[in-house]
Amino acid sequence: RGDTLWVKKGTYKEYNILVDKPITIIGEDFPIIDGEDQGEVIRIVSDSVTIDGLFIVNVGTSYTTDFAAIRVVKSKNFIIKNVVLEKLFFGIFLEKSSHGKIYHNKIIGDAVDEYNSGNGIHLWYSNNIEITKNIVQGVRDGIYLEFSDYIVVHENISRENLRYGLHFMFSNNDVYTSNEFENNGAGVAVMFSKHIKLSKNLFKDNWGTASFGLLLKEINDLEIVNNVFENNTIAISVEGANRVNYLNNKFISNGWAIKVRGACYTNLFQGNHFLNNSFDISYNS
Repeated sequence: RGDTLWVKKGTYKEYNILVDKPITIIGEDFPIIDGEDQGEVIRIVSDSVTIDGLFIVNVGTSYTTDFAAIRVVKSKNFIIKNVVLEKLFFGIFLEKSSHGKIYHNKIIGDAVDEYNSGNGIHLWYSNNIEITKNIVQGVRDGIYLEFSDYIVVHENISRENLRYGLHFMFSNNDVYTSNEFENNGAGVAVMFSKHIKLSKNLFKDNWGTASFGLLLKEINDLEIVNNVFENNTIAISVEGANRVNYLNNKFISNGWAIKVRGACYTNLFQGNHFLNNSFDISYNS
């Protein structure tokens, strides 16, 4: 599985670091890798790479290139853990990669506008990835998945992001458990996906004119079980969702608990608790 490289404590002004062979890179006492706003900081193009314990800052911003603190390209069996990212554009960006773990990282952005900010953890055409125990805040979308199947998202905290805490589209057979999505621009959006399980998540304080805890659009075969929706403008906004089981969820102090906009068939609501919502359920068709 390659060699191990120990990085001593200190500040290293580096960018465009290319990791093209199996290696484990371990930072001692969180050495700082400062990209000096020049562009991408680390790019992994080899299988079997582990990055552990680095503090990466000052990723370059671009309107044409999605610069990331760590980008993984066409790789498998990788681990990114115990990494702290600040002053970033995109945080961890996976593209056409599989069988990896993103574990126990802290991604803190300072995004102000959507057009010049990136996502915290971004997956594109990737599969069989575990995303666990990460904290993501202050970016555009906390966790973003597109064309990414068999993903497990577990025990993450995604809060105070400009747009969505979690945003996924065209991604199937994914499981989201025990995450906290709090005070994001618009909560969690699920679009054009199927065979998804959402359980034991907290959707809280997603509040604003266009805000919701959870948006479902063009979804089939979804399990929404044992989640808590608290203090959202609309806890769940639904359009074109079929064969969805809403089981044993709690809806507390939302504007609308469930707002159904139509084209929804064969859905089951069972064992849910509605407490102090302005409207428990509205249905337009």
